[in-house]
Amino acid sequence: MDTIETLYAAQTDGPKYKAVAQSIRQAVDVKVLAEHEKLPPVRDLAWRLQITPGTVARAYSILTEEGVLYAEVGRGTFVSGEKTHLSQRDLNRDRQWERHIAPLETDSVSLFSPVLPDLGQVALIHESYARMATDPNVDLISYPGLQAETRAHRAALRWLSDTDLGPVQEQDMVLSFGSQNGLSLILQTILKGPKPVILVEELSYPGFRRAARLLRAEIVAVPMDDHGIVPAELDRLARKYDAQVLCTCPDAHNPTGLTTPLFRRREIADVARRSGLHIIEDESYRLPEANCPTYRALLPDLGWFITSISKSLTPALRVGFVISPRPFRQAIRQTTVHGHFGMAQPLVYATEDLLSRQETFDVMDAIRAEMRRYVHAAVNALGGFDITWQDDVPYIWLRLPEGWRASAFAQAAEAQGVQVRTAEDFVPRTGFAPHAVRMAINAGVSLRSFESAMARLRALLDNPPAGFTV
Repeated sequence: MDTIETLYAAQTDGPKYKAVAQSIRQAVDVKVLAEHEKLPPVRDLAWRLQITPGTVARAYSILTEEGVLYAEVGRGTFVSGEKTHLSQRDLNRDRQWERHIAPLETDSVSLFSPVLPDLGQVALIHESYARMATDPNVDLISYPGLQAETRAHRAALRWLSDTDLGPVQEQDMVLSFGSQNGLSLILQTILKGPKPVILVEELSYPGFRRAARLLRAEIVAVPMDDHGIVPAELDRLARKYDAQVLCTCPDAHNPTGLTTPLFRRREIADVARRSGLHIIEDESYRLPEANCPTYRALLPDLGWFITSISKSLTPALRVGFVISPRPFRQAIRQTTVHGHFGMAQPLVYATEDLLSRQETFDVMDAIRAEMRRYVHAAVNALGGFDITWQDDVPYIWLRLPEGWRASAFAQAAEAQGVQVRTAEDFVPRTGFAPHAVRMAINAGVSLRSFESAMARLRALLDNPPAGFTV
């Protein structure tokens, strides 16, 4: 298999799973891999390429879906015959998905929350449920259960194969009704005592505070710097309040858009390890390839990972994924069963079906590319101001110039037909809110409508209010 290694080394762009898949395609095309030849086991090839087994598994899954490979239970994965290979690949390459929802032309643009464009995912979901309607093996009369979710877990782990989660198995995952529900399941599992304390970043996702209130927990904000949470402050507050949990978004911080670098994550993990502090990492806004290991990888006994398909495919299905540290996998499964028995079977079917199809990943890539166009339009309009942004993060953090307070700017923007969220939405009630706003990318409106909204915001920023109040 030296040829696969050589071809893989020549791949320089894009996700690793795509590079593996393309290397195998090339080896098949030039007949280095013969028809019906057996490929190496996933873990063997992963070791040779120095990547995760999940990455290789996802590549094998894609190529099996395309017809390049076929799998036999108990025997392994093999190269398909040329005729099957070519006809299936051509079918997948040429398939065009109908778009059901066109972007709106409007002067009223909400930038409160990200809105995805329909680039074929609605048609994919329709087709998924149409398949379920004709599948005699789908149980639509019994209570759901975690055992029925196994195939969906397997598909989700293939989707997450480019994320360094540490050693992970299907039993480490439970499905949830979106990330917010996943957060609640974790907190129900690990919080103890009459008034537990949860730590959050001083600017943080409001859902952390809402989940804490439901469980009568106290929220304490931890100071931040340009790299994220300040470790010394985390250590001090964890000891002062005997805190049990830290909730954080280190990869694409909500709302500021910053990324916590590896050296800082290791410092934070060291604090958590010494104090027995659980870390819940919410990565709903997943970057295409995470640059750093997750806290679950850095902190195997205390690190939790949450994500969902809401920000990459659709929020309508309310499908999220919780991956627990190994010592707590039975506890989170018990919480899930006691709470709602398990995910509804139609959602389980759709999750497994969608995340097992290459078309879904093609649509996700197209959505991400389209969202980038809107990000770049915003940056082109506002680039002269103090903004934080990333290509694949669907919001922009704007620190307002002198003369503007966040509340006044939001009111002025709304009068111009543009809604933005002020920093006050992201701090605890007693916290300090900087004069800043978060603008989410709304690709549910046309690019022209979005650019017009950005131009109106630019005009406000160029003309701050004059005068002062005595």
